[in-house]
Amino acid sequence: MMKRIRTIVQIAFTIFTNGYAYGFLNGKIYQGALKYACVPGLNCYSCPGAVASCPLGALQALLNRRGFQVPFAMLGFFFLLGSVFGRFICGWLCPFGLVQDLLHRIPLFRKRKRLPFHHILKYGKYVVLVSLVGIGSLFLFGGFAKVPAFCKYLCPSGTFFGALPLMASNEALRGQAGGLFFWKLGVLLILLLLSVKVYRPFCQYLCPLGAIYGWFNRFSLVQVHWERERCTSCMACQRACPVDLAPEEISRSPECIRCGKCAAACPAECLHFRRR
Repeated sequence: MMKRIRTIVQIAFTIFTNGYAYGFLNGKIYQGALKYACVPGLNCYSCPGAVASCPLGALQALLNRRGFQVPFAMLGFFFLLGSVFGRFICGWLCPFGLVQDLLHRIPLFRKRKRLPFHHILKYGKYVVLVSLVGIGSLFLFGGFAKVPAFCKYLCPSGTFFGALPLMASNEALRGQAGGLFFWKLGVLLILLLLSVKVYRPFCQYLCPLGAIYGWFNRFSLVQVHWERERCTSCMACQRACPVDLAPEEISRSPECIRCGKCAAACPAECLHFRRR
């Protein structure tokens, strides 16, 4: 039941935040007043259906401004949403998370929760956050303008929801595709294919937005509470957890996306959603 509810919420939120049908039909990007607002998850500004902006894109835009100014508005945005939801946003409200979830359900290959060397690779998202979103946006230049490095060089969500639909409806854009586009297309294809076997590889290893929200997991208001005294140590929750977290790690770990599979699997009902 929880799985079905989560899927419905993910689909509904994706449609709600990418519901500008005219954009998909005509290859036009919505540029109205709503684009000044950010949605919680990855939601590329360049997606023809996007009615609001991506928080990472907005953060990089502020870092790209001439001179250095602390982006207080975006820091406040992340602090507010992170302290309320933590990585619940990743599990329930991110369109690219939904794409990976659906691919992982394809009945091919023997499924894996993690890649080999997970204990090292999981820090990749923090490397991306610092190197591309932070340092890259401040110091990389294209011509005379700073570059939104994560969006330009890596973001698979932007390629999937933005570049591909725009190029499908615009012959001139297809003619301008060069090495950078094919690099990002290759990154996207690798992640999509990997998602069929490994659960959410981009979220686990590369997503800087997940890195930010993960910092708030320990004290966010939305928690999966574990009643230790009722636990029978059957480990059904860990077997159900898509990222293989033990009971004491659930909800508190930066890797937990609050999907609720642990609570649904627990025979003793000692795991459940609640406000902190």
